[in-house]
Amino acid sequence: MPDSHDKPDSDGGQPDDSDQGDRGPKPVPENPVPIAPPGRFGGARRGLGDYASNGNRDSLRKSLREYVRHGYGGAKTTAARFGGTAAVAGVLGNALAAVAEGNQPAASSLDPALWSGRSASEVMDALVEAVRPVDGTQDAEAERASIRGSLSDVLVRYPDADLLNLSADQRAFAIERFTAMDVFHRYELDLGKTIQEKAKSATLAMRRLKEIKDYIKECVSASFRKIALSGARLTTGRITQVVSQALRDTFDVFEGYVE
Repeated sequence: MPDSHDKPDSDGGQPDDSDQGDRGPKPVPENPVPIAPPGRFGGARRGLGDYASNGNRDSLRKSLREYVRHGYGGAKTTAARFGGTAAVAGVLGNALAAVAEGNQPAASSLDPALWSGRSASEVMDALVEAVRPVDGTQDAEAERASIRGSLSDVLVRYPDADLLNLSADQRAFAIERFTAMDVFHRYELDLGKTIQEKAKSATLAMRRLKEIKDYIKECVSASFRKIALSGARLTTGRITQVVSQALRDTFDVFEGYVE
């Protein structure tokens, strides 16, 4: 499977998200990210292969360490390559805030009046389409899956939530979960074939993928808590910045796992 981040200009930019509304992001790299060498995921694959068969978290940590350290050249470069994640998080956060606060234009596809009585699944589909339209790339597909997954998690955490009228706390949780989901989906894009090949059964492979997703959620959540303790908030106009910092903190943790 081709790597989804081999393009030097795919994820480098982190545009200001203060006025993007629900438009699709157009990240523009400030500094092109160097193309990583072939075979860079060898160590990450070995660790993941061990984890697929033995379920030992030390093997997963080794894979994540190698993924960041040698796969993408360190936490700083990895965070730059995930610039698209931060940009889409900004668009998602602004779209959720605009519709909740009644700032959507009457002709908007997210006008709550259009979705009265519709199922949560239909509303999720509308939000995904508004925030990240299809463009035929693997990155877009990963981001679309991440948006939907984050909204599903909102409804698990807040069963009575209205996706078109989320509170500030609910929107912050959606952004956190989107970030974690996107890290997981990109890791899966790069290395998921290893799980399928090394797990003893398809059922075990699916279980391992869920375990990895849950682990990445834990790590990303810890990064967001750390940022919140510093006083930074996921307010409109700062979402991209906060998510970028959470990604960098998460990748610093991954890179720092001891051998």
